[in-house]
Amino acid sequence: MSDQPITYAGAGVDVEAGDRAVTLMRDWVAKTRRPEVVGGLGGFAGLFDATALQAYRRPLLATSTDGVGTKVQIAQRLDLHDTIGFDLVGMVVDDIVVCGAEPLFMTDYIACGAVVPERIAAIVKGIAQACVVAGCALLGGETAEHPGLLGPTEYDVAGAATGVVEADDLLGPDRVRDGDVLVAMASSGLHSNGYSLVRRVIEVAGWGLERHVDELGRTLGEELLEPTRVYAADVLDLARAADIDVHAVSHVTGGGLAANLARVLPRGLEALVERGTWTPAPVFSLVRELGRVPVPDLERTLNLGVGMIAVVAAADADAAVRRLAARGVPAWVLGLVRPQQPVDADDVTQGSKGVDGGAVRMLGAHPA
Repeated sequence: MSDQPITYAGAGVDVEAGDRAVTLMRDWVAKTRRPEVVGGLGGFAGLFDATALQAYRRPLLATSTDGVGTKVQIAQRLDLHDTIGFDLVGMVVDDIVVCGAEPLFMTDYIACGAVVPERIAAIVKGIAQACVVAGCALLGGETAEHPGLLGPTEYDVAGAATGVVEADDLLGPDRVRDGDVLVAMASSGLHSNGYSLVRRVIEVAGWGLERHVDELGRTLGEELLEPTRVYAADVLDLARAADIDVHAVSHVTGGGLAANLARVLPRGLEALVERGTWTPAPVFSLVRELGRVPVPDLERTLNLGVGMIAVVAAADADAAVRRLAARGVPAWVLGLVRPQQPVDADDVTQGSKGVDGGAVRMLGAHPA
């Protein structure tokens, strides 16, 4: 038995450091405030005035939760933490917006081995900045110190968000029709999926994160930390446009393009995706060539340059592309929807993440 008193700080938990982190993040959280937010930072629960929902005839609440995965290891190795929040917000709110829901508020959870106030504040700064882009409030969160479970420089982040959509405006498979057109929205890079594969490739190749890569025009680490594009406001703008009939939207995350697009298609229809309509960014070719990754495995793991897909009425496809481009989102016609044909090729995907819906048929090859 020790003859010295054991304190919480001696066990590895610094309560005062946690308080300093809250002080440092306060101004950034305040920037995300919406009129419906009640109270300020520091309460046991965040409050949101639900009378705002009285304007809806039949409001449907949408919710999503996610994390960033092993991309956090790249941030930790480079000691750069103010972009990982964009990844978190993108993974969460862009899952909500695919059904046409407006993200209202978000909460975050940061688990770390040791609270370094400046590091926690940097993470929350990124989350807050991305919430501003998405138009949702950062309503609260939790920072938990787990000494012995996580190393002093290790952390993980997760978050959850809530949104609302009018029942009559709900987007999804029920609206998709034969002849609809697929409009792709470019990703900003790898986003936040497939980093276990990517990290393994660069590890086996013996490449350091500080290595400058001519094809990328910057260091490998800078490329890998490129923040996820947050599409929420852009998708909502598209869905609410009076002259564009949006039927469904797919967020291309884990599983790749085909598997995620199949989730928003009804049985009896298939999407034809023309690979020849876009050239994936150099980082995707780098991963493939450096690790000799089979193309089918690459397509099932990474977004390959497409972060979101809108399924729109054929007559509105060009208008959708122009509207997205005007908002700074590169977009193009990716393919179309037709009656499903027999599954006779390896490039056909049907059924994903428990959804027994339509199919996606990948055609052709990317431009050389």
